[in-house]
Amino acid sequence: MSDATLKPPSKFKTYLVFTKFRLSFLVIISALSGYLFAGGKDWLEITYLMLGGTLVTGASNGANQIWERDLDQIMNRTNNRPLPTGQMQLKEAYLTVILFLLVGTSLLYLINLKSALLGLLAFVSYVFIYTPLKQVTPWAVFVGAFPGAIPPFLGAIAATNSFGFIPGILFFVQFTWQFPHFWAIAWVLYDDYKKAGFSLLPSKNGKGKASAFQIMAYSLALIPFSLMPWILGWTGYITLIIASLMGIWFFYLSYKLYHSCETSDARKLMFASFVYLPIIQFVYVFDRSDRFIELLKSLA
Repeated sequence: MSDATLKPPSKFKTYLVFTKFRLSFLVIISALSGYLFAGGKDWLEITYLMLGGTLVTGASNGANQIWERDLDQIMNRTNNRPLPTGQMQLKEAYLTVILFLLVGTSLLYLINLKSALLGLLAFVSYVFIYTPLKQVTPWAVFVGAFPGAIPPFLGAIAATNSFGFIPGILFFVQFTWQFPHFWAIAWVLYDDYKKAGFSLLPSKNGKGKASAFQIMAYSLALIPFSLMPWILGWTGYITLIIASLMGIWFFYLSYKLYHSCETSDARKLMFASFVYLPIIQFVYVFDRSDRFIELLKSLA
């Protein structure tokens, strides 16, 4: 085996893995879509939102790894994380989480108090409620859907500084999406999750028709729910067309899973869920032309 093979990852890469940077990036994109859709166009606020949101999300992911460090040693997909491998010591992990949370919350506070409080709420509910529940009940997915749906809600409130109908609708769409998204992941990782005592599919029978039916039902519900901005007159026919087509495609993949109950179909649905959400959210932004035009004008 070569020296290059044995060479440990850089400290920078270790921190990227500890904070799940790729996941954090997707979360921040969702928050940005909410901010732009609600009419935000201040580039300093966008900077605070992106940096602050990334840090708070990174703190949540890091705290999750601290909590589950012993379980991560058991599962194949997580046993190479920084804490199980010793690339990061526990004290360093705690300091990183605290620093990220404090700085991230402070940046969100520079936008407004409500944004900072929402960031803290997402952290607390994800780390101290959802994470321990994962070994107790499949209802953990329902609980986890709340912090999981906060990003566009937070982004809209960062723009408006008020709890209104627009943030609520954006929250509701992402909340509904959480279920087929995470259940598809739980299906693909079922055996690995079982090693750690996680039972996260909606049916106690695990990978079967009952779980697949619920995945399909939520995927079907996404079609009308994703059209709410169009129904309420906030967006135009681009939303109607693209959201309908994306929803039908997503539902078709969930139907295939229900028909086959094969992990390969669950994996297709899982990857489709990563594509579906950002496309839908930015279709909302671009189709609300007055908001997008205002943003472009602010660049001039």
